[in-house]
Order: sequence, then structure tokens, then C-alpha cells
Amino acid sequence: MAVVKPFKGIRPPKALVEKVQSRPYDVLNSDEARAEAEGNEMSLYHIIKPEIDFPVGTDEHDPRVYEKAAANFARFQEQGWLVQDDKEQYYIYAQTMNGHTQYGLVVCAYVDDYLNGVIKKHELTRADKEEDRMKHVRVNNANIEPVFFAYPDNALLDALVARYTAEAPEYDYVAQGDGFRHQLWIIDDEADMAAVTAEFAKMPALYIADGHHRSAAAALVGAEKARQNPNHVGDEEYNYFMAVCFPAGQLTIIDYNRVVKDLNGLTPDELLAKLEENFVVEPKGEEIYKPCALHNFSLYVDGKWYSLTAKEGTYDDNDPIGVLDVTISSNLILHDILGLGDLRKDKRIDFVGGIRGLGELKRRVDSGEMKMALALYPVSMKQLMDIADTGNIMPPKTTWFEPKLRSGLVIHKLED
Repeated sequence: MAVVKPFKGIRPPKALVEKVQSRPYDVLNSDEARAEAEGNEMSLYHIIKPEIDFPVGTDEHDPRVYEKAAANFARFQEQGWLVQDDKEQYYIYAQTMNGHTQYGLVVCAYVDDYLNGVIKKHELTRADKEEDRMKHVRVNNANIEPVFFAYPDNALLDALVARYTAEAPEYDYVAQGDGFRHQLWIIDDEADMAAVTAEFAKMPALYIADGHHRSAAAALVGAEKARQNPNHVGDEEYNYFMAVCFPAGQLTIIDYNRVVKDLNGLTPDELLAKLEENFVVEPKGEEIYKPCALHNFSLYVDGKWYSLTAKEGTYDDNDPIGVLDVTISSNLILHDILGLGDLRKDKRIDFVGGIRGLGELKRRVDSGEMKMALALYPVSMKQLMDIADTGNIMPPKTTWFEPKLRSGLVIHKLED
């Protein structure tokens, strides 16, 4: 059963939230962060992308950069740009994109739940990325950025959230750049907090939607602190890490697409001929074609779009991994025809989040940077949860969640 608890969040005063908040550290590079933070000393990028305070080209993994993160975090608190709440509480974080609002509960999740598999994963992590985030957690002694969880739909929690969100929020703004609305409410009533804790305790699992490296790093640092503390009893703050938990039914996974630098020595016509062995190939002309169902793909090559529909017998409906479109396309197109290796490492392929639209795929091919593009129908939340429940791991670059969580609305310290 899932263990969560309220916590004393560290947050910006209401008047400063738009100055402090930022996009997550891993959705932009150092130059983009430097540009977004220009002229704003309160930007959270000074904590989550502190290389922007060094000369251009400074390695973001330089020990001085991590030390700068901690110094900036301390300065933000000294200046009153971040202030810790007086009591433990839960928070509600709402995001609105394209008219759809999803409501997440900001909680502290239990480190042991991650280690024991109650918090379920669907992606592999890389050791170097884990270590980077672990260093960031260690040096700040805090979870500066939340992870993104899903939980099974729960009517009682829906009703509680609806009651709070009918009132005026603590924060309410539209972020520059993406144009998405972000709102925050505080749950500080003792009975309501107890109800949240009790409902999560009934859940057999929570699911990492986005932030596998942050989840791993937060849990591993918590476990590390427990081992290092000779007086460890189990209720210390480091036994928990910050997560925003959304009802699975409110979440939408969007497409995550591929662009490839070459055709493995084939001409476009030879590629299409090979594809016809396992796919029904239909020319769609020069107008952008978007996949319309599971097992239907969109190919862009040589200035033209094609519909590819996997033939029956090329996948196994009873295999939770084999039935995924990302598996079908990886095996039958990227590996067998184009000769690509490990998709997490192969330099011939790149991945494009669906938030950029299929026009971005066309642009990258038309520019000559890439030779072909492949668009996939998005995975469903049910598929994600089924795979996590069976202990399986999705292939690389399968899921793309949008909108991304904004960072800096709430921070969790690992010690009071």
C-alpha cells in the first residue's frame, strides 16, 4: 500500500511566484536556461541549472556548479524569495492545457515504496543521470523539483480536490512560453490531510509518469542518509521525497516520434519496398499525415507522407511489450531495415516530443539534417500501468507527458 505524508513546503511568496518558477531542468539546455533567466536573479534556473552563473561552456557537472546550486538555494531563502511553510500540509497543483485541466496532489512519497516496488517504473534509468541528480539532491539537502506520478482514479480524492479548487487559489498564472495555466491550493485541514493519507494507503501502487531519474536519485539519497545515520528510526524527513500525483484518468500521453539521419544505404523506393513486407503502405502525398489508431504509423521521406499499418501476425496481442507500437516500429523498421542499434545510444536517431507537432518532423527532414521521420500513435495510460504492473520495462522514448510540471512552486527539504 502506498505511504504518503504532508510536508512543510518551501515556496515563493505569492507576489514572486512568476519570477521564481521555471521549466524542469531536463527540458532545456544551458543556453536556453541562460536566456530565460536573463535579468532575473530570482529564477529557479540559478538553482537547477546553476552553470548559467558561470562562463558559457562551463561543464554542468563541474563540482563548482553543484556547489553554486546550494549557495543559490541558501541565498533564495535568505532573501525571502523562498519561504518554508510553518506546518505540514498537502498541496493541489492544477495545470490547464488546451482547455483541459488536470489536478495533482503534491505529497511526500515514501523512499521504501520506491525501493520495494510499490512505486512502479516503466523505463530504465542511466547511472550517469542518476548520479547527477543524486549530487544535486545531496548538495541542496532537498528535492528542488518534484517527480510526476499517476495513481488509480479515486472518487473520494476527486471530491476533496473539487471542494478545495472551488475556492481561490494561492497561485494562479499563465506561464510565458508555453501559455499553460498553473494553479496551487493548500490543504491544511487536519481531517482532510488524514483523508488524503488514508486514501493513498488503500492504493496498491503508484506509477512514475515522468521523472524516472529524479525518482531514483531522490530515493537513493534517502536510503543513503538512512544508512549513514546511526540513530535512524524511520520517520526522518529524508525517508520521503516530493511528488505530484495525478489521477490516471486525467492524464494524456502524447506521441513521441523519431527522426533518422540516413536510410542505411537504401533509396526511398527500396525502403518502401522493404516496408511492404510487414506493413500496408499507403501514399498520402505532401499533406502532413497523422497516425489514426494503434499499429498505424506515419512515415515522411523524400518530401512525401505515407501511412504504414502493421499487418496481422507481425505483433503479439498477448505480449504487453511486443504489442506496443514503439516495439513494432523499433523491431521491424529501425532495427531490421535501418540497422539501428541501442536506441538510447545510437547517434543516427533522434526523438521529437509530440508537443512540437508533425511539422517539426517535416522541417528536420526537409532541412537535410535527417533523411526520414516516423510518427507513432501515443501509448495509453492503461498500457503504461499494465506494463508497470507486470514488471516490464517500456522501450526507450515511449511516453511524452504534457504539460510538464513547473519547478519552484513547492520544494521539499530533507531535514526540518
